[in-house]
Amino acid sequence: MTKRNPLGRGLESLIPTSKDREAGKKVIEIDITNIQANPNQPRKNFDKESLNNLAESIKKKGVLQPILVEKISQNSFMIIAGERRWRAAGLAGIKKIPAIVIDKQDDKERLEIGLIENVQRESLNPVELAEAYKKLMDKYGYTQEQVASIVGKSRSAVANTLRLLALDEKSLKALKEGLISEGHARCLLVIDDLQSRLRVLKDIIDKELSVREAEKLVSKLKSKPAETKKSIEKDLFISTLEEELESYFETKVDIQLKKKGGSIVIKFNSNDDLNRIINVLRGEL
Repeated sequence: MTKRNPLGRGLESLIPTSKDREAGKKVIEIDITNIQANPNQPRKNFDKESLNNLAESIKKKGVLQPILVEKISQNSFMIIAGERRWRAAGLAGIKKIPAIVIDKQDDKERLEIGLIENVQRESLNPVELAEAYKKLMDKYGYTQEQVASIVGKSRSAVANTLRLLALDEKSLKALKEGLISEGHARCLLVIDDLQSRLRVLKDIIDKELSVREAEKLVSKLKSKPAETKKSIEKDLFISTLEEELESYFETKVDIQLKKKGGSIVIKFNSNDDLNRIINVLRGEL
């Protein structure tokens, strides 16, 4: 059985080995001011502390791994892979950076190569990864199986990552910023009610819950669906009834329920208003 190449058609064919150099593939030095970022780069967030740490390392040892670029004009290049190294080199005050100039790529190939490199380096957060998968599928017609083949993951792993995009905006933001883990996010996915989900999200962050603790919290919440539904239906019935009575008496009506019985409070604003309500009641009786 042929073993699948975990890098698809990407980096292994692009990053030069010693054999590549012997065959004529060259690493050249390019002025960093002549290089621009790729707008289709799947990675959107660059941690400042991590960049500063890399910049300090580059000051001491230089850029050890060349970046991949595509020539777009005589003295202008676009990054295909290695934007983080390029940014850190700029912070380190480096004037030139080692690079490999590859053949011109289309947008699909740029996204594919950038995705492979970031997956290989584990440098994308789960949301960026899911968005990159989705873009390959929606814009370029890839199937989940094809995406899985490119990045060297199983189809189920790709499907699970894509499911994260079903989360609400606040939960996605927390995941992007590292306030919650992917495991926490999967716990939140099983909560359909938005308000309930956001309460659990707040508890996870405020109480620094582990994934296991979050799972227990969600399990406890999901164990009472019938009671919650009954309460919602009851509240809706009372609200509807209050509206009908308010329309009938032309004043505010408040229905208060207790464990046994309750009360109906009909508000009035003056003696004349009270007499009007009494006459309405007498007319009904």
